Amino acid sequence: MSSMSPSEMLNDPVTMRRLHKELMSLIKEPPPGVTVDTDSIGQNLSEWKINIAGFEGTLYEGENFQLLFKFNNKYPFDSPEVTFIGNNIPVHPHVYSNGHICLSILTEDWSPALSVQSVCLSIASMLSSCREKKRPPDNTLYVKTCNKNPKKTKWWYHDDSV
Repeated sequence: MSSMSPSEMLNDPVTMRRLHKELMSLIKEPPPGVTVDTDSIGQNLSEWKINIAGFEGTLYEGENFQLLFKFNNKYPFDSPEVTFIGNNIPVHPHVYSNGHICLSILTEDWSPALSVQSVCLSIASMLSSCREKKRPPDNTLYVKTCNKNPKKTKWWYHDDSV
C-alpha cells in the first residue's frame, strides 16, 4: 500500500463511491465464471484482480485467467487499464503475450455507462467466440515496442469476427 505514489492514490469521492458500489455488486452477483480476488484489493480500490474462467464448450474450457484492473481518479469517465496477468495469458488473436488486450471498449468506445462487470462480460465473450488459439500477427513487434500502459497504444480495430 505505501509503495503507491500520491498520484496513484484514488482520492476522488465520486470515483471511490462508484468503485465501491461496483465491487460490492461484483462480489454479490458476479457474472458466470468471474470472481473477484478480494485479498488483492487495497483500501483505496485503485487495483483489482479478477479471475475469469473459460466457459464450457469453448477453446478455453477448464482454463483460468486473471485480469488486473487499474483505476484512476477520472473513472468512470476514463476507462480502467485492463490487462491479463499471471502465467496463463490466453492465446487469442486479440490478446498479446504481455497481457495487453485489443478491445475497443477499453479505449475509444469506453463509456461511463460501462462497468467492471460489463468489461468482464465482453472479455469472456471475446474468449468464448474465438475459433482458433493464436497470437495477434504483430505480437512479437508489439510486445518489444509497446508502452507499459495499453491505453497509450493507438489500437487499430480491424477484425470483429474473432
